Amino acid sequence: MGHASPREVVNSLSVTFQDVEDARKRLGPPVLRTPLIPLYVEDTPGEIFLKPEILQPTGSFKVRGTGNAIALLSPEKRRGGVYTVSAGNMAQALAWHARRQGIPCTAIVPDGAPATKLSGIRRFGADVIQLPWDEAMTVVATHVYPPLKDRVFVHPFSDAAMIAGNGTIGLEILDDLPDVDCVLVPFGGGGLAAGIATAVKARSPRTRVYGCEPETAAPLAASFAVGSAQHVSWGHSFVDGAGLSEVFPEIWTLVKPLLSGSFVVPLPEVASAIRLLFERHRIVVEGAGGISVAAALSGKAGTGRTVCIVSGGNIDPAKLQTILRGEVP
Repeated sequence: MGHASPREVVNSLSVTFQDVEDARKRLGPPVLRTPLIPLYVEDTPGEIFLKPEILQPTGSFKVRGTGNAIALLSPEKRRGGVYTVSAGNMAQALAWHARRQGIPCTAIVPDGAPATKLSGIRRFGADVIQLPWDEAMTVVATHVYPPLKDRVFVHPFSDAAMIAGNGTIGLEILDDLPDVDCVLVPFGGGGLAAGIATAVKARSPRTRVYGCEPETAAPLAASFAVGSAQHVSWGHSFVDGAGLSEVFPEIWTLVKPLLSGSFVVPLPEVASAIRLLFERHRIVVEGAGGISVAAALSGKAGTGRTVCIVSGGNIDPAKLQTILRGEVP
């Protein structure tokens, strides 16, 4: 299968505040309503709070969007099964919901996915198909994998139900901290940022929402620089849940009017944030989970009340050991 650019397969997306409210009504235990936790660090630029989605059953925020997507499926489609493309967190979350409800589930995983996440996918009962990176990205772009054409494809980020489910995080933030000044969101595919910003800006237009990307791949920053969805050179890093090679046009259409921009974070600062969270809070986070905290600690978000989305905690143990030694994986 050849590589197809996401630019060739543009799907329109529409997500409203009401969609997010409806998603909150569908989601309930065992999907958690996570707390806001003050970051206990001296001399921070302002008041920093953590939104620890690592506490979710599969260790990441993805249980929200996948839970909403599955809840919207008809009984017939559930019986047929679901599949997705994911390096780990999305696949684990979809598999977790599917197993609980007796729905067949398959995860298409790019070669090179972290072993920790692969074992998690299988632990939750999903079948795994590993494909070369370009072939996996073709499925992401086209929303179809022919051998599984009879199943429902749940897109990892470019899906209205997923985005609305992710947006429930924004509702909880405003319930707990109505005067929040800034929300920092890890930016990979953009579904998390789109959902949170949809909720936050509807209820608190003054609150700024930023994406956070690693220096190895920051297409959102490039897109804001020129005013259109951009493709950038991609470099591999331990921040595997953020920083893709491009922003999908339909995601760009959603986030452009909602986000205030993107903060590009050096890898050593991400590693330092992960180490700090472990040492001060005994919280284990993956690269994408630490990038928002790194951005906040740098002062990029200003001196007000900032909420950092700690998106996931599924880090490979070897990488965590390297970071705790003071090195960058």
